[in-house]
Amino acid sequence: MLSRVADAIYWTSRYVERAENVARFIDVNFNLLLDSPTSQRPTWEPLILTTGDQDWFAKHYGDPTPENVMRFLTFDKRYPNSIVSSIVRARENALTVREVISREMFEELNVLYLTVTDAAKRNEPFEEMASFYDRVRRAGNYFQGVTDATLSRGEAWHFSRLARLLERADKTSRILDVKYFALLPTVRDISSTYDQVSWAALLNSASALQMYRQAYQVLAPNHVAEFLILDNAFPRSIHYCVALAQQSLHAITRSPFNTYGNLAERQLGQLRANLDYADIETIMQQGLHQYLDRIQVALNEIGESIHHRFFELSDEAAFQSQSL
Repeated sequence: MLSRVADAIYWTSRYVERAENVARFIDVNFNLLLDSPTSQRPTWEPLILTTGDQDWFAKHYGDPTPENVMRFLTFDKRYPNSIVSSIVRARENALTVREVISREMFEELNVLYLTVTDAAKRNEPFEEMASFYDRVRRAGNYFQGVTDATLSRGEAWHFSRLARLLERADKTSRILDVKYFALLPTVRDISSTYDQVSWAALLNSASALQMYRQAYQVLAPNHVAEFLILDNAFPRSIHYCVALAQQSLHAITRSPFNTYGNLAERQLGQLRANLDYADIETIMQQGLHQYLDRIQVALNEIGESIHHRFFELSDEAAFQSQSL
């Protein structure tokens, strides 16, 4: 497969997953805002801090009010990781490979593009945005569904799945980290009492509450963290995403499993091994935030290595890799 084609398919999938997960990201705080007493309303600043772009936000928006954070992460075309920027770029990439992806994939992406751009033009009030984020989440699921249903299991499908899973693992870690940062900013607070409603909101935002209930009897922070990080059967857990991403990378390179032929395979194998042998007690003792931060760094390094190995011949890939 040409580097240009692989790059466009990879980023189409990654941008759609990014938009869906940013919608989930914001939905965590929306759910908490609706369910929490006035005296315990969640702060929106952690959502900005986890992007790493707090200086840019402060320069252009000032205070992290719910309205400012929502506009920044949703409709700001100047910010490359906003929902609207991600969907516009996903569609631009898909346009260049329409002959490779299925017609249904492009049609589903075009519907999502129109949904997001129309909402940006309408400038809906903050209080009415919950349904919009739900539509974005559903559209992301539809796009994944038609991709899996209509694309042959060749290199194109594996590049698409690899991108989606790496992005999903990163965003699951960030959604969990936002909750941790907001309520437990220091390691010494790990044993504090948690608000049950807020943990349920977090699991709902990852579409995980029902599956969590089947695995655990009560809502406990250690169990929630264990489920979203280490569960090897839930499709949004970090462990599950990394394991399947490793399968797709090896399918692309045709390297024998449990070996590596390039840096990306070695880094992904190391992260997989770390998750295979991790236990939640040790993670919590060391600090959940610190552990998640190391996972995010590892995922960024894997993304850079994939860029250098497969996409470096593409000028567009060099530009897009700056927007991880």
